Amino acid sequence: MKTLKVIGGIILLALLVAQFFRPDRNDPGSDPTLVIGQQMNVPPSVRSILERSCFDCHSNQTRWPWYSSFAPVSWLVANDVKEGRGHLNFSEWGTYTRKRQIAKLDMMVSEVDKNQMPLKTYLLLHRDATLSEADKDVLCTWAEQASDSLRATGK
Repeated sequence: MKTLKVIGGIILLALLVAQFFRPDRNDPGSDPTLVIGQQMNVPPSVRSILERSCFDCHSNQTRWPWYSSFAPVSWLVANDVKEGRGHLNFSEWGTYTRKRQIAKLDMMVSEVDKNQMPLKTYLLLHRDATLSEADKDVLCTWAEQASDSLRATGK
């Protein structure tokens, strides 16, 4: 019994000390002219889906939830956002080459079709980010058309 109290005390102390090691949660500023909605036609229905289900990890407009203030969860959330932005950042869309934009749109379709995005771990606490079949159809149809348009026009 005494061993359990010691172990519990050590775990509690470690959690308290961990609170002093916070990850960077600042959202980098971005040029509003580079945002995807300024670079290409994004219908309101698509923008709504992107904002609800994608922007927290794939833009510089992250809504940091309350639990992201407490270690060790804060480290995991900050890492997920950093990785998400590294793969695709809608706030930096205008910095991508046309070829890269096409690849990002095609990858979006693939990952949404395979239910790989949004991440299951994200959906555990963000039920509103779940994509319905209708959401998937709207998003994928738009992304396919946008990709085809970029291929055809060279813009």
